Amino acid sequence: IEDIGQRFALDKLVLAEVMDLQARPKVQEFNNCIQLSIKMLQQDDHSDYISVEKLNIVITESVLISFQEKKGDVFEPVRERIRNQKKRIRSGGTDYLTFALLDIVVDNYIYIVGVLGEKIETLEETLLQEPRKSVIDEIYTYKREMNFLRKNITPAKEMILTLSKMESELIDETTHFHFKELLDNINQAIDSSETYREILSDQLNIYHTTISSKLNDVMKFLTIFSVIFIPLTFIAGIYGTNFDVVPELKYEYSYFIMWGVMLLVAIGMLLYFRRKKWL
Repeated sequence: IEDIGQRFALDKLVLAEVMDLQARPKVQEFNNCIQLSIKMLQQDDHSDYISVEKLNIVITESVLISFQEKKGDVFEPVRERIRNQKKRIRSGGTDYLTFALLDIVVDNYIYIVGVLGEKIETLEETLLQEPRKSVIDEIYTYKREMNFLRKNITPAKEMILTLSKMESELIDETTHFHFKELLDNINQAIDSSETYREILSDQLNIYHTTISSKLNDVMKFLTIFSVIFIPLTFIAGIYGTNFDVVPELKYEYSYFIMWGVMLLVAIGMLLYFRRKKWL
């Protein structure tokens, strides 16, 4: 990096910014260049792991220098356009090439948010059909991932907004229009992430409401069961006393009569509850 700085006469502050991997996305203008940084997100197709790395771009009059934390082919579409002699990117300056690179980064934001959003929508269908305990863990996981995306995308919006308003000899007037397009795209990514965060909050409420409803049904069943057995227990308690004189005990059919009364009480209460639509 130091050799690159000497070759292109870059300010030491530019190199220091390139080396600072934890710095917030920003754009700065120096005497002979513009330096900007942005968080670049990539998703592994196999593990769905989302990695983040800092992308630094240095714009000079005739050269664009990009710095990545690790090797990757995320900018292969831009290289392909150059190899295919696409007129706009071949004739444009380093400012337009910067737009092309940032466009890839922002499109990746939209793609990753969209992929995660599809999983969230699928989860909503599962939640309505069969609310399992594992669903709550998935909701919290997706919520953390969406917050992570939002945390990295929002600062990029501020950087692109500053870049679209920057008055510099290194940025052509026509390129400002393209930077504003980028701003619309990144707003789309932020709005989508916010929408999915709200969906996750709604899903969380649906889960708790469904569980509460099921718990209420169980409690209602147990309450009705207990209420029915209160008079039955009362009858059984009376005839289970140890007094010597209980007239009904001497009657031949008293046992069957007691069963009949208890069944009538139980059936009568069930019909009453049914009529009141408590069952």
